[in-house]
Amino acid sequence: MPKIEICLDSVESIIAAEAGGADRVEFCSDLFEGGLTPSLGMFTVAKRRTAIPINVMIRPRGGDFCYSDPEFEAMKEDVRLFKDAGANALVFGILTPEGRIDKERSRELIALARPLEVTFHRAFDMTPDPFEAIEDLIDLGVDRVLTSGQEATVPEGADLLARLVGEYGDRIVVMPGAGITQRNFEEVHSIIKAREYHLYLHSRQPSRMVHRKDHIYMGGLLRQEEYLVQHTDQGLVRAMIALVR
Repeated sequence: MPKIEICLDSVESIIAAEAGGADRVEFCSDLFEGGLTPSLGMFTVAKRRTAIPINVMIRPRGGDFCYSDPEFEAMKEDVRLFKDAGANALVFGILTPEGRIDKERSRELIALARPLEVTFHRAFDMTPDPFEAIEDLIDLGVDRVLTSGQEATVPEGADLLARLVGEYGDRIVVMPGAGITQRNFEEVHSIIKAREYHLYLHSRQPSRMVHRKDHIYMGGLLRQEEYLVQHTDQGLVRAMIALVR
C-alpha cells in the first residue's frame, strides 16, 4: 500500500490533508511558483493544530535551481530554523549551471538537516542525465527523490519512473509527483509500482470577502483571481486514500 504525500501551502490545507487520511504533507508557500519556503509562523501553527508529519520546502525563490551565495546562505538558515521547529523532513534541490546535481552544496544542507530525512525535489527533472543524477543523490545519502520522470507529468514520464523504481528503488525512495489524479492513479501505479506518491488535491473556494474591488490586483500581469482561494480538498484526499488502501 503506497504512502500518499499531499503538496500544499496553507495551515487549512494541512488540517484538511490530515482529516482526509494522508500519510504526510509537503508544506510550501506560493505553489504558483512551484513551491517556496513557507513562513515559520504558519509552520508553528500547523504543528500546534495537527499531528501529521510535515516535510518543509527549502527554496528561496522561483525560477531555476542554481543559487547565489546569499540565497544559499538563506537556505542553510531555513534548514536550521525548521529543523529546530520540528519539521519531519526537509525538501530542497540545487543544481550547477550545467544542470547537474550540486553535490558540494547539497552535502552541506544534508549535514545541517540530519538526523532528519531529506527529499531532493523536482530539480532532478531538470538534469541532463537522470541516471547520473540519481547515482549522485544516492552517494550523497538523500532519502527520497521527487520526480515526474523528466517529463511535464507523471503519466508522460511513467516509463522512466518505472525504470528508476526498478533499478534504484531499494537504494532511494523514488516518489512520483505531478499530474497524478484519482482518475489516473490506478493506471500510473500499475506501471510504476512506487512506494510513495506526491499529489496536489485541491479545490477552489470563494473568498469570504463581501466588499470587493475587481479592478485592483495585488500580483503581476500573470495572476490568479483575487477572490478565489485554493485549499487542499479533504474529500479528494479521502477518496484517494480509499483508492490506495
